[in-house]
Amino acid sequence: MRIGILTGGGDAPGLNAAIRGVGRRALAHGDTVIGVKNGWAGLIGDGDFMELDRRLFSGILQLGGTVLGSSRTNPMKREGGREEVLRNLGRAELDALVAIGGDDTLSVAAWLADHGGPVVGVPKTMDNDLSVTDYCIGFDTAVSRVAEALDRLHTTAASHHRVMVVEVMGRDTGWVALMGGLAGGADLILIPEITVALDEIIDRLQKRLQSGHDFSIIVVAEGVQVAGVTDQQAADGKVDAFGHAQLSKRGVAETLAEVIEERLGHETRTTVLGHTQRGGTPSAYDRIWATRVGVAAYDLVLSKSWGMMPVVRNGTVETAPIGDVARQQRRVPADLYELAKIFY
Repeated sequence: MRIGILTGGGDAPGLNAAIRGVGRRALAHGDTVIGVKNGWAGLIGDGDFMELDRRLFSGILQLGGTVLGSSRTNPMKREGGREEVLRNLGRAELDALVAIGGDDTLSVAAWLADHGGPVVGVPKTMDNDLSVTDYCIGFDTAVSRVAEALDRLHTTAASHHRVMVVEVMGRDTGWVALMGGLAGGADLILIPEITVALDEIIDRLQKRLQSGHDFSIIVVAEGVQVAGVTDQQAADGKVDAFGHAQLSKRGVAETLAEVIEERLGHETRTTVLGHTQRGGTPSAYDRIWATRVGVAAYDLVLSKSWGMMPVVRNGTVETAPIGDVARQQRRVPADLYELAKIFY
C-alpha cells in the first residue's frame, strides 16, 4: 500500500512521534509512506508530497514541531475542494491517508471519509478539547511548559511583591490553564468555561494581601471572559480559514493587568507564554502516547476502517468515528474548577 500522512492546524510537541509511529509500522509491513506537506494545503492545487523512508524517521522522536509542515488550510471552503483533494489522492496513488490534527483538521477528515475518502484520524490538540478521547498529542508538554514558567515567575513575583498575570493558550476551553495552573501553584485561574466578574477577582486579590501574601500569580486562558473587562473587547477582525479569531491580538492579560493595578493599586505585570507552549522537545508522556496512537492509526488503515481513529480511554487505545471526536468540544468540568479554587 501507499499511505499518506498529513499534520494540520497548529504544531504540537509529539507530532513527529506520531508520524514516526505510523511510518515505522507501515515500513515494517512493506508499505510505502508518503508525506503530505503542510496539512490540507498539500492536497489542493497540484499537491505537494515527499516520500518518507526509514532515514527520515530516525532522530525525530524527540523533535518538536512537524517534519511535514502544517497549515490551517480548509479545503471545504474552496469551490470544488472535495474533488480537488480526492483527485490529488488519486494522483499520488495513495491507498490511505492518516490525518493528524485537532477539531478543524479532523472535521475535514470526517467530511472526506463521508464522501468515500480512505482516511483515518489521529487526535492532536494542545487544548485537549476533543471529545471522546482522554488524550490529545501535545497537551502534556504544554501543561509542563506552563508549570515551568510559573515556577520561574513565582520568584520574581515574590521578590518584587507583584501581581503577575500569565496568559496561556485556550480559545474555548481552559484545560491548559487549569492543569498548568494547578501544577504550577497559581493563586487564581481564569478559564473560558467560567465567566468571572472583575469584582470577584479584585476581592480575591485583596483577601490575599490582607492575609499577608504580598504577591499573586494569575493564570488566564486567552479566550477567557471577565465580566466588565472582556465583554467590550474584540479581536482585530482577522480570522483563519476555519473562522477562528486571532486571539493573540486580543490582549486579555494586558487588559486585565491594567484594570487590576488601577483598582487594587498593586504593581501588576503580564507574561504571555504564546508559542513557547508549542515549541521544543515533547515530554516522555507525549512521545509514548503519540507513538501508540500513531501505530494504532496504521492498524486501522490495515483493516480499512475508513472514517475511524484511535482514541485513548481509561488508559487504553480504543477506536471511535472521526465525526464523533470532532463534533463537539470537551470542556473543563465544574468539579475540576472547584478543585482549583481550594488553593486560592
